[in-house]
Amino acid sequence: MSKPPRTSLEHWAMLQAVVDHGGFEAAAEALGRSQSAVSYGIKRLQERLPVVLLEQRGRRSLPTAAGERLLRRSRILLEEAHRLERLAATLAEGWAPEVRLVLDAVVTPPGLLLEALAAFAAEAPQTRVELIESVLSGTSDALLRRRVDLAITPLVPPGFLGETLVEVEFVAVAHCDHPLRRLGRALEVADLRQHCQVVVRDSGQQQIDRGWLGADVRWTVSQLETAIAILRRGLGFAWIPRARVAEALASGVLRELELAEGAGYRVTLYLVHADRAAAGPAVEALTRALFAAAKGGEVG
Repeated sequence: MSKPPRTSLEHWAMLQAVVDHGGFEAAAEALGRSQSAVSYGIKRLQERLPVVLLEQRGRRSLPTAAGERLLRRSRILLEEAHRLERLAATLAEGWAPEVRLVLDAVVTPPGLLLEALAAFAAEAPQTRVELIESVLSGTSDALLRRRVDLAITPLVPPGFLGETLVEVEFVAVAHCDHPLRRLGRALEVADLRQHCQVVVRDSGQQQIDRGWLGADVRWTVSQLETAIAILRRGLGFAWIPRARVAEALASGVLRELELAEGAGYRVTLYLVHADRAAAGPAVEALTRALFAAAKGGEVG
């Protein structure tokens, strides 16, 4: 009895697209193929396997239990194939035309970033840099979706390894005339709850919160600069990286809050490669520049 022909990665990619997009029509659009081609590919895949892969539930095509297990394994194979292709492209190009870097815009010190980019520009003047500024889980999302080559993040997602880049100090601050400043004693949680806390929104899908969020009134913004502007108007309090409010603290416009506990904390930033094995000279050059900037102490 002759064995059925082997399945191909293309067929598994079609199955993945059908499941991810909920049907054959959407999968065909995502793959840039005709719906008939996708349907034929899935049919060929199904003919070659002894288990049922998909079942129809309403208008959606969903995997069976067996299909789900096979699909999980196929995703690993497809990703490895893509990694091989990226590595081949890197080896062929030498210096990549572009490096993609995502960073946590709240925590990453601008001084560190600018010094690193200046050094990188001197070494790789022809390489473009795509800089994606996100908050909290937004950096993890970019890594998991393989949208970037490097990430500067306080949250290393599962499946990745990070190397410590720098520590950033956060301090509780408010306007010099804020009511919390006029109490004349160490502040308790009960004191903070009565006033507006300003926080920066997570830009990722996970919507992770950072820090104390016990205030009855909270203002959520998308940019750190907006949060600092609100503080300068005396409209709330927040924990902000010290370096980002150093000038306002020096001038006395903003003041550190005296808390019985938790007035400050430190956040470790990690540098994470999306795929270190496939990293070319451009990615390695930017990596060196970032660590050199961090080591040099220019992180304000």
